[in-house]
Order: sequence, then C-alpha cells, then structure tokens
Amino acid sequence: MSLRVLVVTKIFPNALEPLSSPFNRQQFAALARRCEVSVLATIPWFPGARAFARWSAAGRLFGVPAREVIDGMSVRHPRTLFVPRFGHALSAALYAASIAPTVLRHHRAVDVVLGSWAYPDGAAAVALGRLLGVPSVVKLHGSDINVVAAMPGPRRNLRLALPRAARVVAVSRALADEAVRLGVRRERVAVVENGVDRALFRPLDRAAARAQLDLPPDGKLLLYVGRLERQKGVIDLLLAFARLAPRRPDLRLALVGDGAARQECARLAAGIGPQVRLVGARPLAEVPLHMAASDAVTLPSWAEGSPNAVLEALACGRPVVAARVGGVPEIVTSPSLGELVLPHDPTALAAALERTADGQFDATAIAASARGSWDESAARLFDVLRAAVEETA
Repeated sequence: MSLRVLVVTKIFPNALEPLSSPFNRQQFAALARRCEVSVLATIPWFPGARAFARWSAAGRLFGVPAREVIDGMSVRHPRTLFVPRFGHALSAALYAASIAPTVLRHHRAVDVVLGSWAYPDGAAAVALGRLLGVPSVVKLHGSDINVVAAMPGPRRNLRLALPRAARVVAVSRALADEAVRLGVRRERVAVVENGVDRALFRPLDRAAARAQLDLPPDGKLLLYVGRLERQKGVIDLLLAFARLAPRRPDLRLALVGDGAARQECARLAAGIGPQVRLVGARPLAEVPLHMAASDAVTLPSWAEGSPNAVLEALACGRPVVAARVGGVPEIVTSPSLGELVLPHDPTALAAALERTADGQFDATAIAASARGSWDESAARLFDVLRAAVEETA
C-alpha cells in the first residue's frame, strides 16, 4: 500500500546542528525509500530565547531556517513554545498547540503520525493524530523513557497518551517492557532495532587508520564517541582513566563529540595530561576511522535505549566497554564482544577498560555479530506503520 507518514520530532539534524541525531536521519531516509515521508523537526522557543543562546538550545537554534531538504526529505522546523525548567507537565500540550496549525496543512494528506521521542513529541503526536483523524505511532529511544518519564508530570501525561497510540515502537526489549509498565498493551508494542550503515562501519586496518588520523602507531587507544554530557558517563570515564594513566603510559583515551560537559572534560583531561585528547564533534563519515584506530570503544552512560555508538563499534570489529543499562545487554551479549559494568563506578570501569585493552579479540567475529542495516530497520518500521493504518482503516 502507498503510505504517507508525518514525522514529529525534536531530535533531528538542522542547518545549525547538521551532526545531530544521525540515527533518526538515517532511519527516516531509508523509510522514505518505501513511502512518502514529511518531517516536522521542531525547534524549542520561548519569548526572548535569542538572548539566552549561551544557556539554552532555544537561543542557539534561533537561526534555524523554517524549511530544509535533508537526505531528500522535506523538513519543516516549526517552533514549539515551552516553559524553561519548570514546565514539564505542560510541555506536551504546548508542543501540540504550537505545531497544530502546521499539522493541519497535512489534513487528508497523511495516513499516520509518527512521534519520535516519547515526551513531549510522542504524547503530542497522539493528540495531533486525533486532530487529523489518523492513527499515531510513538517511537521510544532511551532517555525519553528512562529519564524523562521518571518525572511526575511527563509520566502522568505518558500514562494517558501512550495507551492511545495505535502502536508504540521501542528500540530495545528493555524499553518495550517500560512501555507496558506505562499502560500500553503488550501486543501494541513492537521492537524495531536501530541499524548500522554497514558501508561506513566495517573492519578497517588499525595502522592505516592511525596514519590517516595522524596518530602514533604504537600503544593502546580507548575511544568514546557521543555527546559530552554527565549522564553519558564521560566524567566517570575520565575519572576512571585518571586511575590508569600514571601506571599505563601506553594507554591513550580519545573523546569524539561535544556537549555541555566539554569544559569539565577539558579540565579533567588537562589534569591527566597528553594521554587524553578531546577531538570534538566529527562528521559521521569520519567516525569509522576513529573506531578503526582504537583498541576498544567505551560508553559508560547512565541510561540508554539501543546506543548506536555500541552498534557501530561492533560493526567495526572493536570490543566495547559499556554500562549495563537499558538495551545495552541485548547488544553486548558475550565476553567475546567486551565487558559491561555498573554505571557510576569509575573503579570498575577502569579495571574493565584495562582488561579489554589488553585482551585478544577477533575483529571479524565481532563484526559478524553486528546488527542489520538501516534499510532493514526501516523495513520493520514501515511494517509497523502499515499495520497501524490498516487496523484503523
């Protein structure tokens, strides 16, 4: 059947943040090869936001254009009103009201609304689907359920909204279980795993990758790829590495990414010395080189859904040291793929990093364990969206 999908999400690239949320861009671009996809990639806004650019995403993103074409998809960037810091309980209602005029332009031109991120996007998508008279599907990612849904206001809203969605899509079984706890019937929850760009993320020669990145050919390199945020465990990682560095001069640590904790990371890195490099945010096409140059990839995050950094590391044939949270144990399933530790534990993390760096791992076998492509992931998502439409037809 022909399918017209309206995506509503705040986690999507834009002209000012082209590297943001590559997982949504890749999956929806693959979905657009199967059906018609329009994206409302919302931008937060409040009166006077531009003056707060130093502290607020609403200010930093003030200059995002109203419309773009990204990977062939038509993308609009409507502004959504929110109350900074204290308006969590109102966020879904304000979000839906802010974009309702834009959504109504799609009346009779859309078959299903897909809200990607539980709150406020997903909760608003349920209301907007009813406004258009079409089913809604909500996609859960990780922190939207593990962190945001733990707040009283969002949790009340999600308990009302999620059971009214035609389907809920979770990127891991752990998130699917959380959706059921929020009142969604088990048969309405589908697990659609994230994919990997297997043309980019594949085993490459370590020495050649290091030469291309102008890195020393000897020693062991540990790699972190992701946002530099406290909840991603980057401070725990630097505290762990500070335990290793004095007695292991052969170990180095590279952090690829940017975020609110960058200054704190820079301060801790300066205290450790030249064994730590803050690389900054890099284009997705360069990330496989950094992974190939490494001996292990680490993600000591406090909460996760199905982290693409872990999927991509395995596709590159690199073992992973990660926190045992969310859907990570569904990916790192054996010692041949790396180690899992409890979050918030730099001591245990340091020991696991050292063991993994010194271990012997089969890159070909690790890569063979990796998940499927984004095309396969999009095909599964398409099936879920189609089922939601057919059920309500």
